[in-house]
Parts: sequence; structure tokens; C-alpha cells
Amino acid sequence: MVMTKVAFFQRSLLVLVIVLAPILIWYLFDIILIIMGAILVAILIQLVAEPFTAWLKLPPTAALALSTIVIVVVFGGAGYAFGTRISGELQDVIQRASSGQNSIVDAIRHSDLGNFALSHIQAQQFSLADIIKGAFSLSAGLIEGIVVIVVAGLYFAIQPDLYRQGLLQLFPPPWHPNAEETIKDIGNSLRLWLLGQLIQMAAVGVLSTLAVWLIGLPSPLALGLIAAVAEFVPYAGPILAAIPAVLVAAAQGIDAVILTALAYAFIHQIEGHMLAPFIQRYMVFIPPAVMLLSIVAIGFLFGTLAIIFASPITVVVFVLVKKLYVRDGLGEVTAIPRESP
Repeated sequence: MVMTKVAFFQRSLLVLVIVLAPILIWYLFDIILIIMGAILVAILIQLVAEPFTAWLKLPPTAALALSTIVIVVVFGGAGYAFGTRISGELQDVIQRASSGQNSIVDAIRHSDLGNFALSHIQAQQFSLADIIKGAFSLSAGLIEGIVVIVVAGLYFAIQPDLYRQGLLQLFPPPWHPNAEETIKDIGNSLRLWLLGQLIQMAAVGVLSTLAVWLIGLPSPLALGLIAAVAEFVPYAGPILAAIPAVLVAAAQGIDAVILTALAYAFIHQIEGHMLAPFIQRYMVFIPPAVMLLSIVAIGFLFGTLAIIFASPITVVVFVLVKKLYVRDGLGEVTAIPRESP
């Protein structure tokens, strides 16, 4: 069978894409992160707009406009009402965390084993306060990235069909039906994942604030905010959120440290055994080992900042593999999010 010029060109182009794709992903990963952030912003706007469309019967354009206004008012109002207080509490957390770290290091130095460990890991040069301060500080480049993400997200939310059709045109016409179905499956999976993530973040933030307030730690709002934000990163986030709380408690004594550690462990158990199974059952389920290894791999390859979007990237790759490879390629029966198993 003689291969036609068109078939030869198509196969050559496919091989070229396969070869160049990893290189392009490596060099353009920052742009991929911005695109992923914009998609999540668009999905958030559409999520908030759904009740206005379903309950108030508003036209889609009006619902999206009202959704955007609601999001701006909520975030702006929260920043105006609690910004000064939370900022002050964050400074207090940083100072107390630094004091607690110094207390712990001084206690370790009283033993020969502790001195030996410190001499090797150089813990005296490690400042958790600097890490917390750096995590909540905004550089000019980061602010620019956030602005681009928000503006692009608004465009995606207002005209999703325009960008979906533009993406479809990158594929040969015979592939359009499958490509359109795949794009919808990815969008639906990201929507379900974001909804579940927002539920977890809100629950963990509220529980953490109540817990540290009941224990008597200062700055409960700041510690709750740290816990809620850190919850966006699975597995590593809850551990990182507990560290400043424990260090703040260290300034009040061993009893406060034990109670704080137990409280965060209890909240993590509630999340793992009650919230997570509910969300996985009704929203998106990805095997824990797959998610964990994906976060580690993305962080190792592309840096700490990439970990923030490691979960949604994993959701996208997971759906693509299950649909295009397992289902369409191998012919195996498998369910993607929101489908019956």
C-alpha cells in the first residue's frame, strides 16, 4: 500500500508534535500555569452564576455579570473588613513562630544529640518566619501573573464557546466530535474538582480557626487563613499549615503545643475520613498515590510554585488518559467524573 503525500504529511506532523511537545511544555510551563489559573477563574465565575441562572432565571450574560460582581464584592469586602486585622495577625504569627522556633532550637541544643543534628542540618540558619513571610508576600511578577489570570479568566467565562471552537480548529475535522467531547469532559471534571476543593478549604479554615481560638492561641483568623489557603495543595498543605500553629503554641508552653498538634491531626482526620470520601463520591476521584506522585513529580520538575496547580493539572491528565487511551485506545470500560461506573 502506497502512502499518499497527505497521509505522509499527517504522520510526519504527528511525530513532530510528539517529539516537540515535552520540549514546549518544559519551556512554556509558566504559560501553562497561567492558562490553568485563568481556566479555574472562569470556572469559579460560572459556578457562582449557576444559581442565578437556575433559580432567578436570568440570562447567561446577566448571570455571569452578577456572578463577577458578587465575587468582587465578597473578596473586596472581606479584604476591607478583615485586611488590617488579618495583616496584623499574620505579623503576630510570624513573630511568634520565630520565637517558638528559637525556643525549640535552644531546647535541642541542651543535648549532645541535638547539637550533632543541628551541626549537620544547620537548623540555626533555617527561618520558618522567613518562609511564611515570603509565602504571603507578592512580587511584581506574581502580581502581573495574577492580573493576567483574572482578566483571561473573565474572557474565558464570558465567551467559552469562542475559545472552545478556536481550540477545536487545531484538530483535523474528523477529530472534532471526539475533541469537543474531551474538552467538555475536562471542563466538567475541573468544575467538580474546584467545587470540592472550595468546600474542603472553607471547612478546614473554619475548623482550624475555631480550634486555635478554643485552645487560646493568638491570631486565630490568620492561622485559619493559612490552613484554608494551604488546603489547596493536597497532602503537603495541611502539614505546612500546622507548622506555624505549633510554633505559635510553643511560645505558650508544652500543653498548648500538644493541644494544637492534636487539633490539627483531628481536623486532618475529619477531612480525610468524612469530607474527602464525600467529595470523591460525588465529584472527582483520583487514586491518592497518583495524586501524591503527580504533585511530587511536578514540584521536582518545575519548582515549588508549580505545586499550586499540580492538582488541577493532574485532573486534566487523568481524564485525558482514561478517556483517550484507556477507553478510546484500548477499548476498556472506564468511567470519568460524573459518569456512572
